[in-house]
Amino acid sequence: MPSIAGSFSISVGELLIDRIGGIVSTGTSGSYWQGKALPSVFKHELLRRYIPPFGGMTGTQSHDRRVVYLDGYAGEGRYENGEPASAEIALQVAEHHRAMGLNLSCFFVEQQPKSFQRLQEVVNGYRARGVNAQAHRGEVDGVLDDVVRQARGVPLFLFLDPCGLCLPMERLVDVLARRRPERRPATELLMNFSMMAVWRLGGHVRSPKGNEKSLERFDAVCGGDWWREYFVDSTASEHNATEAVAAEYARRLKERTGMSVQSVPVAKAPHLKPVYHLVFATRSPYGLWVFGDALARARDEWWKTLELRDGEQNPDTLFSTVEVWRPDPGELEAAAVPAMAANLERVLQHARRPVKLVDHTLELFGTYYGQVTDPVVRRAVKYLHRQGKTPTTGVGERRIRELIVHPETRS
Repeated sequence: MPSIAGSFSISVGELLIDRIGGIVSTGTSGSYWQGKALPSVFKHELLRRYIPPFGGMTGTQSHDRRVVYLDGYAGEGRYENGEPASAEIALQVAEHHRAMGLNLSCFFVEQQPKSFQRLQEVVNGYRARGVNAQAHRGEVDGVLDDVVRQARGVPLFLFLDPCGLCLPMERLVDVLARRRPERRPATELLMNFSMMAVWRLGGHVRSPKGNEKSLERFDAVCGGDWWREYFVDSTASEHNATEAVAAEYARRLKERTGMSVQSVPVAKAPHLKPVYHLVFATRSPYGLWVFGDALARARDEWWKTLELRDGEQNPDTLFSTVEVWRPDPGELEAAAVPAMAANLERVLQHARRPVKLVDHTLELFGTYYGQVTDPVVRRAVKYLHRQGKTPTTGVGERRIRELIVHPETRS
């Protein structure tokens, strides 16, 4: 089965080594905003598919149906060709929610003066139409406390997509575990963990001339210097070392926050190594389920766009690059159905009672989490029913995640 790492692509902007050897986040270049590049398709499609259900699922947790959304590295908000970037995607969702009586309060932060000016113009346009949104110039760390205070008693979604290193682990733990430890109102995080930065800083560990200040900054991001040990061995594989750091980072974030954490590797092309991981954290089984479905749908959209671009660039090619690399959706789902049915059978055998599917997301999807969508789950339940291993037919419940599946009836 193809891995998640081979399915996604997101741009990480630019990282430079400064004159003393440190990692510097330079922001996105001017060419980045001329039009949506292929690497941005997945990230934006994921936001477009996940922010609306997050607001819909959690809006009832506040008395005024208010939900707070923070984009800590918002950029310009819109591409020069008029296509929406991440900030405007959130604003579009907020405008749609407002028409349905749901108040998505949006906070956007951008440090670069030119990018902030353009971002503010986009935000002001939506404010004029009644959307509750604010743009702040500066570092997200300087705005975070105020946003958390304004989100007291209401759901909060944090989107942190820096071009370089993200916030220190202690800062995230303070917000996620100390200041917002409850399951309700919901708190969720989606952030970029840069593999390029890990790789570059790993070189500092191995070099006798490595810059200690840069290493200490990444120590803070990781919540300790534990990550350095993966680069002590000069013969260790770059890919294995960086992936091991990403996995351990997610494990530690999960341990310290008590949240369910999923780390999704993201590459520039299907056959390339990940340039970063998208780290998602939630306390809700519904969030975990819907995010997985959004991942699968965003992945499919990315493949479609890749096929279109490849066809435009190579119109005379008999077999395109995409055809070689893309897993066949039908074959993927055909393999997923019996595997997920077997997973469900194990869940039922262990529980020895009826189970609601949404309460067992990861056990049910297994390695297919983020690769197949909701309808495949219904097919898996029907598959298990045909085998006589559950009396539940798979029919009923408009949302399959709400379906209660009963164990096999024994005479």
